[in-house]
Amino acid sequence: MPFVGWDWASKTHDVTVIDDRGCVLDRWAFSHTEQAWTTTSARLTRHGDPADLPVIIERTSGLIVDRLLAAGYPVVPVHPTAFHAARPRWGASGAKSDPGDSYKLADYLRTDGHRLRRLDPVDVGLRELQALIRLRDDRVQARTAAINQLASLLDNYWPGPKNLFCSLASPIALAFLTAYPTPQSAARLGEVRMAAFLRRNSYRGGKPAALLLARLHAAAVPAAQLPTDTLALMIGTQVQLLRGIQTAIADLKNLIRQRVDEHPRAQLLAALPGVGTIDLAQLLAEIGPILDRVDTVDQAGAECGVTPVTKASGKTSGVYFRWAANTRARKAITAFAHNARMQSPWAAELYSNARARGKRNPHATRIVARAWLRVIWACWHHGTPYDPAIHHAAQRLTLTFGGQETCADRSA
Repeated sequence: MPFVGWDWASKTHDVTVIDDRGCVLDRWAFSHTEQAWTTTSARLTRHGDPADLPVIIERTSGLIVDRLLAAGYPVVPVHPTAFHAARPRWGASGAKSDPGDSYKLADYLRTDGHRLRRLDPVDVGLRELQALIRLRDDRVQARTAAINQLASLLDNYWPGPKNLFCSLASPIALAFLTAYPTPQSAARLGEVRMAAFLRRNSYRGGKPAALLLARLHAAAVPAAQLPTDTLALMIGTQVQLLRGIQTAIADLKNLIRQRVDEHPRAQLLAALPGVGTIDLAQLLAEIGPILDRVDTVDQAGAECGVTPVTKASGKTSGVYFRWAANTRARKAITAFAHNARMQSPWAAELYSNARARGKRNPHATRIVARAWLRVIWACWHHGTPYDPAIHHAAQRLTLTFGGQETCADRSA
């Protein structure tokens, strides 16, 4: 039986085909173009039917993985860290090359393939949600960077408006900087005008115009000043950038809400406590594909990074944070766990018990996330929407909450 090792890159790929004795049957490199892909597909078929040619690659998604799955090849993903740990079996020199890596990957598949899982094609709806959620995450990070850039600009040249409102990204703060981008433009701003501005922009901060003006005038005055038109242009550009990012985030959220409403599996998790549109979309997009491809909830917990790693040797043993995990999935399940403990007495009890045992907040949150993952696993694989009335641990906690004993710890 042939085995295919695929060392991918952004511009070129190296492929090695070996037999069950480890002898090289074929090896080539090709560029990341459609014509080269067509040639490679034809070359692979010389070694057998796609269903009988497992391909190992250090990726779980992407164009190459999608094309291989669509062509019918069994795709075997391997984590780069796991593959790196196996490198000494091919020599201790540390030598590395792309053709050599493709051979080592194929040989690793030959000897250890029974330990590795095959990928299944991802649900089309979940794939779309995943792309939308990740794009929104990128835009949120861009918004944070833009806010920090605007804050730095104000610190240097116009500190007054920085602390007037709750956030520099709020609509009223951006409106103020549009109307008064420089100290000179705000020089004649009095209490009457300030009050009118607040009314026009539906201010809900509860501070009177006189107090806001006092804050504005009490700010430090920079020693170095830019020309008025230059500063106005710089602040106006940053405000425009922030508004564009805010609009993009809002548009993405609306589209995500629409796609979540349309997905048939969304109803399974929609009633989870504290879950909102984005939380639900993240659970579907990042956790859903993992639940589809693993066999047990413990495997899901390991891939989501909420299960610790146990290390034991001789008389020493310890339990450690799991670094090799899907970080996006860990973020999705722990963010939900944080929100859920604010709404669910069962989750709140799990968290407080963990904290009482000396666990820090991130560790306690992962304990709650692991417990919720078991609930989500049951809903996902039984096709039963979450219902707190039939969540047995929650029922037991409801019956004993406020008494001497609860079952929250035992349910975890």
